[in-house]
Amino acid sequence: MALQALVGTGGARAPRLGRPVGRAVAGVGGVLLLLPDGEPESGRGPSPVAHAAAVPLARHLVRAGRAEGLVAHVVRYRGRGWNGADARLAEDARWAVSEVVRRYGDVPVCLAGRGMGGRAALRAAGHTAVNSVLALAPWLPEDDVAATPEPVKQLAGRRVLIAHGTNDTRTDPELSYRLAERAKKANRDTCRFEVHSDGHALREHHDEVLALAADFVLGALFGRPFSRPVTDALAAPPPLGLRMPLASGFGRALRR
Repeated sequence: MALQALVGTGGARAPRLGRPVGRAVAGVGGVLLLLPDGEPESGRGPSPVAHAAAVPLARHLVRAGRAEGLVAHVVRYRGRGWNGADARLAEDARWAVSEVVRRYGDVPVCLAGRGMGGRAALRAAGHTAVNSVLALAPWLPEDDVAATPEPVKQLAGRRVLIAHGTNDTRTDPELSYRLAERAKKANRDTCRFEVHSDGHALREHHDEVLALAADFVLGALFGRPFSRPVTDALAAPPPLGLRMPLASGFGRALRR
């Protein structure tokens, strides 16, 4: 069923953009859309826990990018399930980008998500307003010779950064490497960082992940110079640029 029909049906749940995270800015220079985690299959409504988990990253990035006019929204999906070929979370992400264009006009958009939200960010990147994607521990389907591979052509022309903990037991980091390897062929501006010994939530190196996210998002949206590790990762061929280690103390090193 088309999204327009779902939105227009009485009583049916529709995706929402909601209020911006943090204080309002005078002039909007770019928009960050945070896509919460979800589930492979589910008919349940959106998860308030997943939504709340996405807010701290949004707040951190808004504080870092306030001078450039960064606005962030955490997308509220129709439900929490990807649901096979329906790819509902990606469809909701595309709707959210179109809503950003309606509200703010011609501004660059970065899609950022964790887990299933990371998959939605990668899949919805083909919208013309999207200039970058940040995928943290993205959930990706197992390789299946009988199934169509996860698409990557929509990433062409975007800056893409994937970060994944090497000890993630919920979303296989090797699958994000394989997708990044295919994406690099379609889009040279693709890189991937490995957070050694960290799990799905990336808690052990939380500060470094926040610093990496800010470095990438503000560079992609506003043209700030990327740090040397991000510059090197984007420029390096596979496997070097797709298995770049996130160094301990990454954020502290940038402030020196």
